[in-house]
Amino acid sequence: MSEEYEVHGPHDHAVEHAASGHGHGEHGGAGERDPFPGRMAVMTAILASIGAILAYQSGNSENLALYYKNEAAIHKTEAANQWAYYSSKGEKENLAELGASLAALSPNAAEAQRHFAADADRYRQQKEPIRAKAEALEKQVQADDERAEKLLHGHHRWAQATTLIQISIALTAITLLTRRKWLLRTSVGVGALGVVMGALAFFGP
Repeated sequence: MSEEYEVHGPHDHAVEHAASGHGHGEHGGAGERDPFPGRMAVMTAILASIGAILAYQSGNSENLALYYKNEAAIHKTEAANQWAYYSSKGEKENLAELGASLAALSPNAAEAQRHFAADADRYRQQKEPIRAKAEALEKQVQADDERAEKLLHGHHRWAQATTLIQISIALTAITLLTRRKWLLRTSVGVGALGVVMGALAFFGP
């Protein structure tokens, strides 16, 4: 499941206006270019790039988690089938052993007992590979489930980081319009927190 990351802010017209060279400095004349909108545009571009990476990682992590969940379900079904097969072999072994016991009452007891004993031994030998395969599949189910949970945990962190970057971009747009320094500091702080969350998602368990 892919995610798109688009940035649309109310500061677009102001940035275009500043880029065209019609801005006014706070202390200069009409010919001076105001660097503030340009700086905010650069900051927005950087945040948008970081946000796009985080959003991609979030979607990729979620897709992998769903993949391993699906693999776990498939292997679980296969393991159940193997245990059913193992059980059927055990039942046949029990019937062969019962047949060997009852064969003692027949006229040719020795030959019948050998026949049933051979069948019981064959079923007993056939059971072991089936049991080993079923246990291996169960271990694979556990490994797939653990990996899926780890990826989902990472997906949540990637999503939180993406949300923080989006908030930072919105605050940058408001900063461009209001020129409030505290808003700029808040935007930088929220953006930095988003980067930290992204780092935790990347390096975390």
